[in-house]
Amino acid sequence: MTASLLNTVFLPLALGIIMLGLGLSLTLADFARVVKFPKPVLIGLGCQLLLLPLACFFIAKGFQLEAALAVGLMLLAASPGGTTANLYSHLAHGDVALNITLTAVNSVIAILTMPLIVNLSLAHFMSGDQAIPLQFAKVVQVFAVVLGPVAIGMWIRSRFPAFAERMQKPVKIISALFLAIIILMAVVKDWATFVEYAPLVGAAALCFNLVSLAVGYCVPRLLNLSQRQAVAIGMEIGIHNGTLAIALALSPMLLNNPTMAIPAAIYSLIMFFTAAGFGWWVNRAHGRELAAEA
Repeated sequence: MTASLLNTVFLPLALGIIMLGLGLSLTLADFARVVKFPKPVLIGLGCQLLLLPLACFFIAKGFQLEAALAVGLMLLAASPGGTTANLYSHLAHGDVALNITLTAVNSVIAILTMPLIVNLSLAHFMSGDQAIPLQFAKVVQVFAVVLGPVAIGMWIRSRFPAFAERMQKPVKIISALFLAIIILMAVVKDWATFVEYAPLVGAAALCFNLVSLAVGYCVPRLLNLSQRQAVAIGMEIGIHNGTLAIALALSPMLLNNPTMAIPAAIYSLIMFFTAAGFGWWVNRAHGRELAAEA
């Protein structure tokens, strides 16, 4: 399979299947829940859309990342939470319903915020001849590639709920396989850059991941949200949709820059371990709180 075929056929197909899996897990009630419980949703979105890009910008500057790598890290920061956050939140006794709502709402909002953040990052970090701004037509393409499969998945669930329920597990397995292949593609396509910058990018990605988890947990607690809601928000903004970031970076129709995919590829590996550690820590803290109350 040629490189162009991988980019033009496999990447959109893989992303489509992953987003279809997301749609199979969503209903209109997940969006309606925003009206019933606006405070935790607004706090979660505020952390995701405002605090994280700002923190990511200073991390990229602090680690003095090469321009394309800095833009790639900002692209990751702009990406919505991944569906894996729901599983980790469940294991850490978080509010999974809040996770699902945040994933649903943020996946829609990200269609508008991602091009904005990426364009600002391109303008800041890259010189004029390097920058490849996301044009309106490309934003429409992202909208179709991301939200189209989600809408189809939601329609399938609304019409054939039993079938959608049966398909969720196999689609998740296929999605995990596609994620592994996409990460491998991102690394192979720019192997020399990966080897050269892996330690530095890895340190920056780890720093950003820990900051994401800390912001997602501590800010809601400071604003008097419950432990379960804080865990859910921490997982939601600590586990980004790296697949989406990698696909946008590699796509010939969009950014077409393999170097920009490297931060998301490394982050996608790191976040599973840090999220597990975070879940263990909040469970211990919750256990101590219950013991103290008893």
